[in-house]
Amino acid sequence: MLEVIGAGLPRTGTTSVKVALERLGFGPCYHTFEVLLRPELAGRWLPLCSVGAAADWERVFEGFRSCVDWPASFFWRELAQAYPEAKVVLTVRDPQSWYSSFRVLGSLSPREPLREDEAPESIRPVVAAMTSLRPLFERIRGSVFGESWEPGHSPDEQRAVAAYHRHVAAVLAAVPAERLLVFDVREGWGPLCAFLGVAAPPGVPFPHLNDAASIRRTFELMRTEGRVHVPFTAGG
Repeated sequence: MLEVIGAGLPRTGTTSVKVALERLGFGPCYHTFEVLLRPELAGRWLPLCSVGAAADWERVFEGFRSCVDWPASFFWRELAQAYPEAKVVLTVRDPQSWYSSFRVLGSLSPREPLREDEAPESIRPVVAAMTSLRPLFERIRGSVFGESWEPGHSPDEQRAVAAYHRHVAAVLAAVPAERLLVFDVREGWGPLCAFLGVAAPPGVPFPHLNDAASIRRTFELMRTEGRVHVPFTAGG
């Protein structure tokens, strides 16, 4: 049963919000990186690779109390309807700053995705899982930006920023104000805790994660050492 639904686009602080929600007691929080840690989760999404497919949200989010990031946040409208008591958090940032970060993410993604038969044996299940989700991300990309997905490629700034503004406007128009928090992670614990009705963790700084270095390290370690590093696990 989801209690908090993240509606922000990737690179708007979604990983920071994941960690924050878990520290506030709303975890586990689903994030795309969960598939790297638990490849079996990919199978829950496969029915949604096709437009119009029926979703079993209870199955998709079994074991989770909140969600952020694509593919979950792409379905914010459907999730808000399926979980009418859940609160919605729309993470935002300056659109041009967001585009710069989103473009860096695209440049860090390998242009030639790691194939299962080429991957170190230890991460072949992870590679297979992410490969199986590619049609879903292609669907998301086409819907949000109006273009097909290509590894290592980002949409141009004008197209991307226009998509960003459309997304924010759609969420603001659809979700009642009392159910929605528009949140910039630079604001820290205050707005998020007030919205969720919980106290901030004493002496704990608000998390700021998922920078370019972390993403680069994730790809490098998968290729060179056959292990998964994600920015929200201790020790990496």
